[in-house]
Amino acid sequence: MRFRISPAPVLIFALAAAGCGKAQQQQMQMPLAEVGVVVAKAQAVPLTRDLVGRLSATRTADVRARVAGVLQKRVYTEGTDVKQGQLMFQIDPAPLKAALDAQLANLAAAKATYTNNHVAAERARSIADKGLMSKTDLDNALAAERTAAAAVQQAQANVETARINLGYASVTAPISGRAGQQQVTEGALVGQGEATLLTTVEQIDPIYVNFSQAVGELDALRRAQAGGHVALDAANKAKVDILLPDGTAYAHSGTLDFSDAAVDAATGAVSLRGIVPNPDRQLLPGMYVNLRLTLGQITQAYLIPQAALQRDPSGPYVLVVGADGKVARKPVVADAQQGADFVVTSGLADGDKVIVSGVQHVQAGAPAKATPWKPDAAPPAAKPAH
Repeated sequence: MRFRISPAPVLIFALAAAGCGKAQQQQMQMPLAEVGVVVAKAQAVPLTRDLVGRLSATRTADVRARVAGVLQKRVYTEGTDVKQGQLMFQIDPAPLKAALDAQLANLAAAKATYTNNHVAAERARSIADKGLMSKTDLDNALAAERTAAAAVQQAQANVETARINLGYASVTAPISGRAGQQQVTEGALVGQGEATLLTTVEQIDPIYVNFSQAVGELDALRRAQAGGHVALDAANKAKVDILLPDGTAYAHSGTLDFSDAAVDAATGAVSLRGIVPNPDRQLLPGMYVNLRLTLGQITQAYLIPQAALQRDPSGPYVLVVGADGKVARKPVVADAQQGADFVVTSGLADGDKVIVSGVQHVQAGAPAKATPWKPDAAPPAAKPAH
């Protein structure tokens, strides 16, 4: 018996086989998504914070008139640097000189009285020893001697006071620094009842920069230091770098020299203070400046461009191209930022190819073609299928 095969099923099978082959061919011809990657490499990264601070003088002293008198002249030039002990103002010394002369005369009279009473007391002692003077007369002579000696001491103290007051007529700088504007003009009566303010002197080399930082960040730093992840420099002091108002970096770096022991209840921040050299007097008290506080150095971290870091409800993560050419997701810890990069302290390993550009064209588990990322280049777009 002969069997005949209908041509219709054979034709259908052939067409199906041809279609599958064409689909496989098209799939094989589809190019891999091209992504720009950076190779992760562990390094020591400075832990910095960008803050705003205000400058203040390290020392400020009021220059006041400490004796009453008429201001004769101003000796210094306003706005210039003065040395400690330098003459700044002159108060009319004539009345004070006359007062000193009067006290010197009183001292001379007291000494003369004491000399006379001392001679009388010595004579009384010699007579009393021979029994020719009563005990009362001897006591009176000795008392007069003691009283005259006390008067001499009082007169000497008055002379010293008058001499000090005469010295106050020459008003000198209490500290070295920059002298301010004159507060009282010549011819004015000063020091009458109170120490009249004449000017101020501010020491601005070095200069203070005052700022504050959130207490949470300080706690995180202490925990990192305790865990060995952050190390300070050899001097164990944080570094302070100032940016001038025009955006340029100030030439001299300072150090953190004070941290308040209390937290401001209104702001939740801790007051800090740095001290910065100011040899050229370029920084002036009262200026607001941007500053960079280097709190230490993260011993092992990775700098990852901002575009590489993704976030979802579970936290930050990055996509990497594995050794098998497939995309993998890696959760990371990135709490700090340095310039245009995030500082990743956990979740990466040396040699990881982190995807920076083309992230939107790939997903975990899919194959991808890794090419070096160029910061100035536009993100590569997915190529259409042929």
